[in-house]
Amino acid sequence: MVSDTVELLKNEIPLEQQSVVLAEDTVNGLVLVDIINGFCTVGAGNLAPREPNRQISGMINESARLARLFCEKKLPVMAFLDSHHPNKPEDPYPSHCIVGTDESNLVPALRWLENETNVTIRRKDCFDGYFGSMEEDGSNVFVDWVKKNKIKTLLVVGVCTDICVLDFVCSTMSAKNRGFLKPLENVVVYSHGCATFDIPMEVARNTKGTLTHPQEFMHHVGLYMAKERGAKIANEVLFGAEEKA
Repeated sequence: MVSDTVELLKNEIPLEQQSVVLAEDTVNGLVLVDIINGFCTVGAGNLAPREPNRQISGMINESARLARLFCEKKLPVMAFLDSHHPNKPEDPYPSHCIVGTDESNLVPALRWLENETNVTIRRKDCFDGYFGSMEEDGSNVFVDWVKKNKIKTLLVVGVCTDICVLDFVCSTMSAKNRGFLKPLENVVVYSHGCATFDIPMEVARNTKGTLTHPQEFMHHVGLYMAKERGAKIANEVLFGAEEKA
């Protein structure tokens, strides 16, 4: 039944994806959104998967592969880590990824990033990494990172496709369109490098305060809405000569 619904959705709002070539003669930046234990490691917390999940595992593998490429090329990488204070709940979700716990740390496959000189790690206490980068003095760590590195194309991967990834992309596209992120020109969301969680209807019905969240359905919706905001959706990411118009 769920698979039939997903196919119906994809027919009603088809999502055209593309192969994106990241030009070698310009600066490309990689943003990793919340690829942390609390969202990705089985049994690691209230919002972690309860059993191995193919979409999440694939996302981790693809994100780690791209991160290796970016680090080999000494290109800028920013990793957002969801990190909350105990007295600041994030409705409608239960307590998760509390500062100082292993839930808020990178998954084992990406922990090596902490020692890379081209990597900026930003702990955030909200869904949206753009707003989570704001400092008390009004400056923004993400905005400064884009400008300092003169990033023209931003590649985005991580979790959750329809929540933190989408929120970050929406804010970034709005800021770019207002001219706040020069010289940024393109935002690319890599579909195989993103994932979301799965809460079937029968589980939600029996768990007070829980919203239904079919994984494939919401993954598609998240990507579709990111494209509606002007991001490119890629099913393949390559490095090479500059893309031809």
